[in-house]
Amino acid sequence: MLDRTTSKSRDRFTLLGLLLFTAILTGWLYFTPPGLLGKADAVGYALCHRITVRSFLFGERQLPLCARCSGMYLGALVGILYHLRVGRRGGFPPRKILFALGGLLVIFGIDGVNSYFHLLPKFPTLYEPDNILRLVTGTGMGVSMTAVLMPILHQTLWQNWDPQPAIGGFQEFFLLLATALIFSALLLTENALLLYPLALLSAFSAILLLGLIYTIVWIMIRKKENAFHHTYELIGYLAFGFSTALLQVFVFDAARLWLTGTWNGFNFL
Repeated sequence: MLDRTTSKSRDRFTLLGLLLFTAILTGWLYFTPPGLLGKADAVGYALCHRITVRSFLFGERQLPLCARCSGMYLGALVGILYHLRVGRRGGFPPRKILFALGGLLVIFGIDGVNSYFHLLPKFPTLYEPDNILRLVTGTGMGVSMTAVLMPILHQTLWQNWDPQPAIGGFQEFFLLLATALIFSALLLTENALLLYPLALLSAFSAILLLGLIYTIVWIMIRKKENAFHHTYELIGYLAFGFSTALLQVFVFDAARLWLTGTWNGFNFL
């Protein structure tokens, strides 16, 4: 009897989550610019400054995210896929790998601050920033984020999560980082056949990362940590998580459009 009641409660929660996600997605799709790239632009518009000179171009068209954010979310996508491939390994990387990940975070911060100061007229900077550096440091940041997020996700979701770390040593770390850097570097080819899917994937990855974070939050709100055995049991929580992520993007889009009156990125030329 208790199992049947629990199942009905889960089904109602799942249905409500799916209805909420459908409603928010429908409103967002109607509100944002047309076309797949238009929707990707709207994701970037909510999460990224989209400064034109700090972004890669698809012909004459600016990509949805700046160079740094493109690298960060493409790197995060590679990191998420890597962690999913190795199963439910929820152990954090060993200390030596955490120090390496911390180094990537420091490099990201230094390049970001230096790049910001370069916007200020006559302000001294450490070096001349460029989009390749932004792409590389952003990719490292994306890998670092998922190296922490994915163990937290597995530790939160599963009853039978594996305490073994997904990144157990420098061999796995360098393989993951190299794969992410090569994937992000495809943006440098200026090949339209590559730039178009990469533009869409970078925007999708941003929603994916936010959705997973909010899924963890919803599980904690409902006190369902370590309550799951199968992926299908998570549908309702994923629906609420991705609804929240999309709602954040929707609100940020509306606020920025109200403030600037344009869907375009900032232009400092």
